[in-house]
Amino acid sequence: MAVVAAPRPLLGAVLLLFVSAAWGSAFPLMKDLIHRLPVEDLLAERYLLAALTLFLIKPGCLRGLSRDTWLNGALLGVMFGAGQVGQAMALGSLPSAVSGFAVGCSVMITPILSLMLFREPVRRRIWAGVALAVAGMAVFTLVRGVEEHGISLLALGVTLTAAALYSGHTLLLGRLSERPTGFPAYALTVIQLFTIGVLTGGFAVRDGISVPVGPSDWVILLHLSVISCALGFLARSHAQAHLPAVPSQILMSSQPLWVAAIAVIWFQERLGWGMVVGGVLMAGAMLLALPTRRETRGKERRRLLFAAHRASLVLAGHRVKREDPLRLQRGAAPYIAKSACSNSASCPWQTRSLKGGAEPSLERLIERATHIVRAKNLPGPGCCQSVTLLGRCLCDLMEESEQVHTTRLQRWFRS
Repeated sequence: MAVVAAPRPLLGAVLLLFVSAAWGSAFPLMKDLIHRLPVEDLLAERYLLAALTLFLIKPGCLRGLSRDTWLNGALLGVMFGAGQVGQAMALGSLPSAVSGFAVGCSVMITPILSLMLFREPVRRRIWAGVALAVAGMAVFTLVRGVEEHGISLLALGVTLTAAALYSGHTLLLGRLSERPTGFPAYALTVIQLFTIGVLTGGFAVRDGISVPVGPSDWVILLHLSVISCALGFLARSHAQAHLPAVPSQILMSSQPLWVAAIAVIWFQERLGWGMVVGGVLMAGAMLLALPTRRETRGKERRRLLFAAHRASLVLAGHRVKREDPLRLQRGAAPYIAKSACSNSASCPWQTRSLKGGAEPSLERLIERATHIVRAKNLPGPGCCQSVTLLGRCLCDLMEESEQVHTTRLQRWFRS
């Protein structure tokens, strides 16, 4: 059993902020690349290259995995991959601002699903962080303006379903990463990336697969694959072992903040009041998402209790079970003669002499010997036709004793 590690919320927050920054940096690059490469082809190539990169770095990561690991990795990949396919299909019927806000609603769907599925109450502080995160996303997306584009309710419903799948992905990954026995984060990341790549590839192969042409496009694709996907998913798997699912989703919802920062720094976009207000709201949400010391100690205590319970079960399974060295033979003993007494009343030891008639004990042997001695004065077959070997031996000893006693008397009293 793996060593129980204490949760480190600060480390988890740093890793999730890296994930959010990596995914946020992918947005302006993808926005530029989709003009030369279909979005479904870009998604398939991105995830397959990410999975292949992690697999080549550690080729033996998929050996000796349990069945649960394969099933959980495939399920995580199906949930996230289906969300990516749905979001890509609905992107053509929605403004990019509306699509981004609908996908960002996963930060609000996550605590609702957690409450409905796992009956886990959400603290008021976390609800406040969710509200600030939603408000910040609205400022970054909707308030900044929506381009002239028709909104399809079907496309909006598909995008919200994709957001719900992302929330389920976060909750499931959180449940797996909270196991005190640990889980193979690297292998689980490779499995789910391969699954996402296969799903998105099946969606892209309908009209053929296009690949980047110029070197700059390949550099962008490698950044999207290695930095955003491979390292981002791997950091997320490790980070959620230190933070619950809902705070993790709040921290990952800060992608618009990083998108705005990249746009201002690298693309010389003008800094407006919307960016400032949205950034302040997102910063407040991230601060509220960090767990307190009391929550951290409670989580560590639950892990220790679960680990102690698992240890007791393992020790109980390895307990040495000693067998009884006294093996009783089945069947009748060869010296038992059931027809020794024609009248059981004259042989009261008959029923108790049979094997299994009573539990063998010292009292039973004394009682049997007493009956044999008394049987000399009873009419019937006589003492020496007792049904047991012990009875015969006692009779022989008694007769021999009487003969010796008589001989001695004869020697003493001469006729």
